[in-house]
Amino acid sequence: MKIAIVGAGSRSFGPSSVRDILLSDALSEGGLQLFLVDKLEDRLNEALGYARRTAERLNRSCRIEATTDLDRALDGASFVVKAIEVDRFLYWTQDFHIPRHYGFRQVFGENGGPGSLFHALRNMGPTVEIARAMERLCPDALLLSFTNPEHKLCEAVSRCTTIKALGLCHGYFMGLHQIAKLLDIPHEHLDASACGINHFTWFQTIRDRRSGEDLYPRLREAEAEGDWLSDWHEIGLARILFRRFGLWPSPGANHYGEYIGWADEYVASEMQFHYDPADGHPWETGHIPEFVYSLSGDKTTRPWRKAAPEPYRPDDAPLEPSGELAVPIMEAVGCGRRRLLEAVNMPNAGAIPNLPDDMVVEVPAMADRDGVRAQRMEPLPEAIAAMLRTQGSINKLLVEAFMDRSREKLLQALLLEPTVNSYRNAVAMMNEMLRLQADILPL
Repeated sequence: MKIAIVGAGSRSFGPSSVRDILLSDALSEGGLQLFLVDKLEDRLNEALGYARRTAERLNRSCRIEATTDLDRALDGASFVVKAIEVDRFLYWTQDFHIPRHYGFRQVFGENGGPGSLFHALRNMGPTVEIARAMERLCPDALLLSFTNPEHKLCEAVSRCTTIKALGLCHGYFMGLHQIAKLLDIPHEHLDASACGINHFTWFQTIRDRRSGEDLYPRLREAEAEGDWLSDWHEIGLARILFRRFGLWPSPGANHYGEYIGWADEYVASEMQFHYDPADGHPWETGHIPEFVYSLSGDKTTRPWRKAAPEPYRPDDAPLEPSGELAVPIMEAVGCGRRRLLEAVNMPNAGAIPNLPDDMVVEVPAMADRDGVRAQRMEPLPEAIAAMLRTQGSINKLLVEAFMDRSREKLLQALLLEPTVNSYRNAVAMMNEMLRLQADILPL
């Protein structure tokens, strides 16, 4: 079996993907080729050294190679794992601050909000390039994507190519752990199913795995009794959504808050890329501010003197599975080990009955030698479905903007965003973003 990891130099998903693959007895039994791909040779060599050391520690006999030649890595591959970003934090500071400068109170701008459209367009070109190379060199391979925005990029692959792309995210498990904490039940005892779009899914069922008891009544009681400020940055918005729409959302406030026009009332997002603008903007000075992904645990309680960053030592990580779903999919499809996948981004095709069939959604799925098939869910409540349909239309327009190199379609998508409240500012913001990111955007 040949597996290619594109973006192997990533210091988050690169080492964890290597570990997961090499830890799998099923993948190793029939012989394994692992090809690591990255454009940055220093990161690539770093990844190659780690992979070979890990294989030696696990006593795995497999072929491990590193290359900057995408075609060589993809030729004959069974699975392609993708985790790519270019100058991630530099461009994210623009995605975050510039829409807010024009009055659009987006929460974060990674997967939803005006900033996310530019984030998606930056990654859409290389993602489709990889998929088109797969059409030539490994047309039956699965593309397993860890690159955000998951749904927008999977939508581009499904509309622009014949490759089957599956977007993978651990957000479902974050929501499951929230529920377990509120119910004071080990998360292993929960049997729950959720669906929606990436970073904005909703639990349709929550049951006790042992007794089959419906736990939603107990969750409503627990939520009603809780102190409002308890874990506010993680679940304050979740509690309002739960009360008004009836289902528990996932994964956390600064994720699904991106899709909601009024979410800024519930998420303290100003800190996420804080800097003093009087000293110049990060994209002018090159000084990237600290990225505060979550405020849980009060990130402001720290020593006055900034600590030195921890050195990069992937070998210190324990040799245990990450919990990500890429390897379970490989084991199921490539080795016949049937597996329920809790959350996969893929075209809807009727899985959520009241969302468009061609819209990429996040749903549970079953995987085996015949492939990966979405499980059919119940219709979502209309208010929830309406929010998701809007995002589906935004994503469709964005892919059309990419395919047609159309600023007009991009502007249409921006004008549908829930936080956009001014036509004039939307045009000005779009023009500024296109100017600042002209070297990397496809428009």
